[in-house]
Amino acid sequence: MKKFIRIISYIKEYKAYMGLYTLFITLSILFSLFSLSMLVPFMDLIFGTNELNGVAQIATQHASGSLKDIVYNFLQTNIVKYGKVYALGWICFGIITAVILKNIFLYLSYYFLAPIRNAVTRKYSKLLYDKILKLPIGFFTEQRKGDILSRSSNDIADLENSVISALEGIIKEPLNIIGIMIVLFIISVKLTLFVFILLPVAGLIVGRIGRSLKKQTNKAQMKWGEIMSQMEETLSGLRIIKAFNAEQRVKKSFFELVDAIFHIKNKILYRRDLASPLSESLGVIILCGVLWFGGKLVLNGEILSGSSFIGYVALFSQIINPSKALSQAVYNVNRGTATLDRLNEILEAPVTVEEIENPIELKEFNHSIQFDNVQFSYQDATILNNINLTIQKGKTVALVGSSGAGKSTLADLVPRFHDVSAGELYIDGKNIKDYSLHSLRQLISIVTQEPILFNDSIAANIALGKPNASMNEIIAAAKIANAYDFIMKKEGGFDSLIGDRGSKLSGGERQRLTIARAVLKNPPILILDEATSALDTESEKLVQDAINNMMQNRTSIVIAHRLSTIRHADEIIVLQKGQIVERGNHDALLAQDGYYKKLIEMQEVK
Repeated sequence: MKKFIRIISYIKEYKAYMGLYTLFITLSILFSLFSLSMLVPFMDLIFGTNELNGVAQIATQHASGSLKDIVYNFLQTNIVKYGKVYALGWICFGIITAVILKNIFLYLSYYFLAPIRNAVTRKYSKLLYDKILKLPIGFFTEQRKGDILSRSSNDIADLENSVISALEGIIKEPLNIIGIMIVLFIISVKLTLFVFILLPVAGLIVGRIGRSLKKQTNKAQMKWGEIMSQMEETLSGLRIIKAFNAEQRVKKSFFELVDAIFHIKNKILYRRDLASPLSESLGVIILCGVLWFGGKLVLNGEILSGSSFIGYVALFSQIINPSKALSQAVYNVNRGTATLDRLNEILEAPVTVEEIENPIELKEFNHSIQFDNVQFSYQDATILNNINLTIQKGKTVALVGSSGAGKSTLADLVPRFHDVSAGELYIDGKNIKDYSLHSLRQLISIVTQEPILFNDSIAANIALGKPNASMNEIIAAAKIANAYDFIMKKEGGFDSLIGDRGSKLSGGERQRLTIARAVLKNPPILILDEATSALDTESEKLVQDAINNMMQNRTSIVIAHRLSTIRHADEIIVLQKGQIVERGNHDALLAQDGYYKKLIEMQEVK
């Protein structure tokens, strides 16, 4: 129930709409009940019973003011003046008017409900996207990308189809049932009490089956996540799949997932579709009980007249549809709970990199970045241990070592993609956690080994870190990055669209755009994750020249795989198993005849 209270809190700005929805749905129900109640005087009039005349006389004598008395008095007056056919016309007119008003108010209730339904899905979409941006990068190493995409699309769509529909049913149908039950009590207390004995039994049966839906729904959504993941991996790796003749293997794996979700969804539909026939069957059983018990009351001359009993049965039959809808809402609640659980796994995931209250704005970088006995652990694994390192302003520090040595993790600590597990990290003598994340990252640019571009224009990709940049600034950044010439050869120039992940550009062109993006931001600190290692010789030279242009008068942290590119670094840090094993410039490290020299010799042999 707490989950649904949270949903209601998301629509508090629409509380006026919720009030109007409740008002109009109540009016719709009242006019529906009135139209059905008109069957009683209709039957009295058609079959010529004395009920109508008797009630009219009582109303005239005592002026009780009840709706039934008013209607019967009006009809009796018209019968006396104009005849029964005229009065019959008034009854039909009353039924038509009530039905039209019922449907007008029903539409108005849906009109005000629509923004509420959409408000919840909008809110969850925004919350989910906002949380994804806030979560640390380490969170996503443990998650399948496809599963997160599934939660962001399928689960939110399912939320609208299940939980929001259930909220509608939970408001509307109880009002409907309560309204009908009040009228039934007015007609016959004894018969309605008999109904109250039967209804809870039916409710228990329907509710028990509904609870089994949650488990199956959760399984289905997990499988959808796996399907989305495999589809995303297939699209990304299609060239490799074809090159290694792996089509049959990946197809077999995908088909198995599809078959699994086929069987799970069948089970869900079997249980869901059981709600309507089961509730209808139980309703008919209860209705037959009412017919038997009420018929006995009529035949024995107890309380009910024949016309009142027929009206009672007609009204009671209207409980079946609301009961079916309410049982469906119960099914939707159980199905939607699984959806909410999956969404809340992300929404409630801890944000391990957070700002302190009232953080300092880091407006400029003045003298140094200092690692003081830094340790970083992820789960139970120690990635970095006892890191002591000072990077002076304007210096270039290179990080080298084998894969898994901790180079990228160490660099990621500077923009606070992760927080240190122990020790301290300082910028200009202050703990990095004292600065606001925005101001810290505003002074840093990153160029990764794999160019990360977006399906937009060349100009928009370059201006990602400075969206208000002028075209002259964008052009100047492109020239520094050796990208201007190839951009101008494109048909659309800077307005050319580059496709998904820059698919319309070559590897060297993509990398030079990421360098132009970093240049335009004009940061004092650069983090370079060997931007040339995946390029051909010609592209490598262009990109390296662009990097050299960009590194002038900046503090640079270079993650090096090709050791030939960092010979002129001010200091080279050699990492092994998360620890600094050697440090110094290129010549000093060669003279040590240690691990760095072995790495150099291994690459020269290659």
